Amino acid sequence: MTDAERRLWYRLRAHRLNGCKFKRQVPVGPYVVDFASLERKLIIEVDGGQHAQSEADGRRDTFLRGQGYRVIRFWNNDVLRQTDSVLEEIVAAIENAAAPLPARFARHPLPKGRGETPIRG
Repeated sequence: MTDAERRLWYRLRAHRLNGCKFKRQVPVGPYVVDFASLERKLIIEVDGGQHAQSEADGRRDTFLRGQGYRVIRFWNNDVLRQTDSVLEEIVAAIENAAAPLPARFARHPLPKGRGETPIRG
């Protein structure tokens, strides 16, 4: 991890930020994202200068959004020098993200035939 990623991970891990669970280096399709809250469908990327106006990042973000994730990106310098502002933006994103389903619904989908609308022709 970069210094910026280490600093941010210290604040994200162990449900430290708004009680939200984040994982690091999470595979999503063909990509590995820096940090993700799977229950909130929120991805956080921490970028260095090599990512400026990157077409590859644009394709990656399009794919991730297509999977239902919200992607927010921060520059390394912002994480290192304006950590509190970065955290405030992440908290706002958490609060605006869809609330997670209660565990009883997330793990057990409805049995066949329940909750379905019959198709009539």
